[in-house]
Amino acid sequence: MLSRHPTYLRFPAHFLTERLQLRQWRSADIGPLAAMNADPRVMRRSPTLTSYQSASAMDGWRDHISRFGWGLWAVERKDTREWIGFAGLNAPNLNATHSPCIEVNWRFAFAHWGNGFATEAALAAVRAGFDNLLLDEIVAFADIRDLRSQRVLQRLGMRDDDPALRNSGIQGDTLSASRCLFRLSRSAPTLRSFASELETSPARPLWA
Repeated sequence: MLSRHPTYLRFPAHFLTERLQLRQWRSADIGPLAAMNADPRVMRRSPTLTSYQSASAMDGWRDHISRFGWGLWAVERKDTREWIGFAGLNAPNLNATHSPCIEVNWRFAFAHWGNGFATEAALAAVRAGFDNLLLDEIVAFADIRDLRSQRVLQRLGMRDDDPALRNSGIQGDTLSASRCLFRLSRSAPTLRSFASELETSPARPLWA
């Protein structure tokens, strides 16, 4: 059975994509994180958070990365060094038939939407999960109304397994029947093909 906190293998302190850096959290990140989490445009599918709640979440993410070497990383642009959101891997606490599991997750400040940063960062996180954590499968959860997030997951080659989620017996307010489940296995040819295309054609407008 999968551990909720698998031990990391060869994880760097930070890692780079074509345009982004995924890194450990810094104290200076709390201001923009709190602003993002209080923005109703960003949190339109979830309750907005107070500054205290954002600070508590950031402390938890930073501690998890320090202990295990992976988690939800802060994301900044390489060109401007600006913090723009977070992305990475998470072990959700779910009462469901498919738990324990590792999910890919992200959130970006509204000003940086529409640039493909979610796809770019999520791909980096998924590849780290397979290459460094040696996971067999990564999942994701998306609101059935959130077509933007679902398109990102589809670009990664993730398969919509919505009926499994609806019948999984998830309890409490963590998830509800309004969310769908996506899955991706390590051997998925779509992931290998997409990653290869990004690496060999960096000039193409793939970050939609």
